[in-house]
Amino acid sequence: MQKSPSAFRTISEVGDVLGVPAHVLRFWESKFTQIKPVKRGGGRRYYRPEDVALIRGIQHLLHEQGMTIKGAQKVLRERGVKAIIAMGKNLLEDSVPATPIEQPVETVPEVPKSDLAAIYARLLDMRNSIETQISEIG
Repeated sequence: MQKSPSAFRTISEVGDVLGVPAHVLRFWESKFTQIKPVKRGGGRRYYRPEDVALIRGIQHLLHEQGMTIKGAQKVLRERGVKAIIAMGKNLLEDSVPATPIEQPVETVPEVPKSDLAAIYARLLDMRNSIETQISEIG
């Protein structure tokens, strides 16, 4: 049975909706004082629909726009919580993927083992040279 859109959500339900682990939600809560879930006995969190929308907006700023936490905090201050909640609601309604954009993986070219030995020898020479220079200074 599906919950009403106005129902409160647990941290695991919010995490499932947004594709974010619970520990990340708790971390964001510590960095963004605007995220204020209702806390019941035992510290259990319940998120209102506005909380979920705000978190989705913050997630968009961090993961899809590539902002830092400080940058997202600045946007929240400048544009206001209501604007970020509205953005989050739109993103949730449009079913924009909540998963972070994957960064391209750089591939390192394969180095033949014979070259590795030469590279290692060169690094040792450089280390010895640096140690000699340091001992001459000291």
